[in-house]
Amino acid sequence: MNILALSAFYHDSAACLVQDGEIISAVQEERFTRKKYDFSFPENAIRFCLENSNLEGQDLDYVAFYEKPFIRFERILETYLSYAPFGIKSFIKAMPLWLKQKLWIKEIIKDKIGYQGNVIFPEHHQSHAASAFYPSPFHEAAFLTIDGVGEWTTSSYGIGKGSDITIIAEQKFPHSLGLLYSAFTYYIGFKVNSGEYKVMGLAPYGEPEYKDIILSKLVDLKKDGSFRLNMDYFNYCVGLTMTNKRFHRLFGGPPRKPESEITQREMNIARSIQDVTEDIMIRMASYIHNQTKQKHLCLAGGVALNCVANGRILREGPFEDIWVQPAAGDAGSAIGAALFVWYKYLGNMRNADGLKDFQKNSYLGPKYENDYVEDFLTRENIAYRKLESKDISNIIADLIDQQKIIGWFQGKMEFGPRALGSRSIIGDARSPKMQQIMNRKIKFRESFRPFAPSVIKEKADEFFEIEKDSPYMLFVAPITKQMRTNITEDKKKLTGLDKLKVVRSQIPAVTHVDYSARIQTVDKKDNPLYYETIKSFYYKTSCPVIINTSFNVRGEPIVCTPEDAYLCFMKTNMDYLIIGNFLLAKEDQSLLEATTQNAMKVVPD
Repeated sequence: MNILALSAFYHDSAACLVQDGEIISAVQEERFTRKKYDFSFPENAIRFCLENSNLEGQDLDYVAFYEKPFIRFERILETYLSYAPFGIKSFIKAMPLWLKQKLWIKEIIKDKIGYQGNVIFPEHHQSHAASAFYPSPFHEAAFLTIDGVGEWTTSSYGIGKGSDITIIAEQKFPHSLGLLYSAFTYYIGFKVNSGEYKVMGLAPYGEPEYKDIILSKLVDLKKDGSFRLNMDYFNYCVGLTMTNKRFHRLFGGPPRKPESEITQREMNIARSIQDVTEDIMIRMASYIHNQTKQKHLCLAGGVALNCVANGRILREGPFEDIWVQPAAGDAGSAIGAALFVWYKYLGNMRNADGLKDFQKNSYLGPKYENDYVEDFLTRENIAYRKLESKDISNIIADLIDQQKIIGWFQGKMEFGPRALGSRSIIGDARSPKMQQIMNRKIKFRESFRPFAPSVIKEKADEFFEIEKDSPYMLFVAPITKQMRTNITEDKKKLTGLDKLKVVRSQIPAVTHVDYSARIQTVDKKDNPLYYETIKSFYYKTSCPVIINTSFNVRGEPIVCTPEDAYLCFMKTNMDYLIIGNFLLAKEDQSLLEATTQNAMKVVPD
């Protein structure tokens, strides 16, 4: 049975194909259109999912859409009416897209796909819950979904058991942890729905100076983790901004202008809202554990990408184990909607062993064979060296040891926001200079942004205080004390971005200023070549850790095709590119002037 599911029209559109309960393909539309967080109808993603399994629209048994558009439209109309005549500009801007497109999902699906069967519409948070529980390794677990807003719901919890999911309670719009965090994202000067992870990365540079103000003026937080927001300070219900003048007066000035200098004030505000978010999520988790008596917790929704909060929930309990959907935002809801149809709607059996999840390490996108790559390189007259498969890991490990930065393009593309060893840029985690070099000369992004480590899983506990596998890079954990370096008293007193000057561990390039790291543990069974490369590096250097960051530059999606990878390679200061068995050295490359000029345009985030 073939089930196709879609998410679209808000941000990060995606498609997923499930066959007889197995996730076969899943991919975001942005990877094909090269428009970051593309929200358009996912025609290219659908085409890939179908062609990858030799299907056409008429071969599908069911199509699912990740939410109920008419109920979302009802919420938007009721909200505007509640605030009328305020918000008329926002209303006029929003309506044309609704009336032309968003209310006609069935018709668009039938027209674009050539499908005439049933279209199933789970609720937004049902799709999130399904994406959290069904791919998890647990036969039975509690689930928690937290995001901005779906139809009316902003967070929910419940229980998944076997093939069933049941939502027990929900929190409703406008009281939203996701929108609260996004309001501060906007205020600090980053882009909403894409810059939230920058706030999380900026937080360790600050102090929680504004935490009490947030909890006394903005958030009425209850013991169970539920809360009410004081809407006198927010503008997102009907305005074109997230915050208003009262909010700005409360925090001492207008929002920071994008691309302007980041001051200690912004760092302190970031730390304050991050601390509040973690406290709320931990309260929610504790309450859910008390109410459900479950040993395991599954998380989804955009807020579940806050890996610092995830790490605290994991370490501080009360759950024995947690599993987070790797594509926790709306893209992952395509997986949830498809599995909702298979298990909840159709009632099929689900067998989980408690050990291995069903997400296939999120390697669910396009793969390009060596024949395709060689044809592309030859056709474009690109200099390359073809390696024997058995030599790749040793050669790349040598290059990393020589402080070279490498574009790594192998196997199936990852689904979700993290590069997991298929579309990655890799380097030496031991280098004190590598974070600065890669941020400024490779990624073209802010200097404060941390990089993640990939570590072979059997060595993870020697470097990081984590007791479980973290294959999806969704948990932040401290560096172990034995790996930390002694810091002089004068360096301990440094503030703001000056903290970047301090070498804090034996792997400084992946150690954040609070001694934390967002960890990817690598298992040989999941990605043999990536594992063997890190292991080879370990044999050469006694360090089983390398830098892993996504293969893209600021403002662009992760690369999808060999062509994307080559352009990204040429527009940055990467030293080498490995695509399949083909190794490209930057010093050997020449590019037509027109291509170079086009490639060197860096799109602002």
